Amino acid sequence: MEKVTIGPMPYMTVMPTVLVGANVKGKANYMTAAWSTVACMAPPMVCVAINKQRYTMAGIEENKTFSLNIPSASHVIETDYCGIVSGSQKDKTGIFRSFYGKLKTAPLAEECPVNIECRLFKTVDCGSHLLVVGEIAEIHADKSCLTDGKPDITKIHPIVYSQAAYFGMGKELEKAFSAGKKYQAR
Repeated sequence: MEKVTIGPMPYMTVMPTVLVGANVKGKANYMTAAWSTVACMAPPMVCVAINKQRYTMAGIEENKTFSLNIPSASHVIETDYCGIVSGSQKDKTGIFRSFYGKLKTAPLAEECPVNIECRLFKTVDCGSHLLVVGEIAEIHADKSCLTDGKPDITKIHPIVYSQAAYFGMGKELEKAFSAGKKYQAR
């Protein structure tokens, strides 16, 4: 393979698409984000990078709670809408039905197969974005999306973001932590 340099940029091949939920001025608000991942195993934490100017940040700072909601491919239009329209300009409370869990102040989108309810652990100023780290208080999952009591990606049909486009998931290639056992040195 011939390699060429393409310059520094925030690039990862694919990223999960999530809806960040926060109560802002007493109303549930959801914004779309793709820069999210696991931050820690014990205690369980996730993180998401949010532009400092996003309306949702006011709710996270006010309540010290937020949610990461995993939408399915069937909600790609609503999900994208939540990313291109600001809650400061348009009331987005009717797009998804909200419910509340343990924390009482982190709205969870009922239509999303998986909802991750978080307490704000830390916010790190990274420049244009804040890295918002949350300790997971609870995970809510639709029973129909579970296999052996765990979220099943083939039933969730999550949205994947890459290079300004949304994609669905493909088929399983191999089992992690076992496929490498087939490796034979050349």
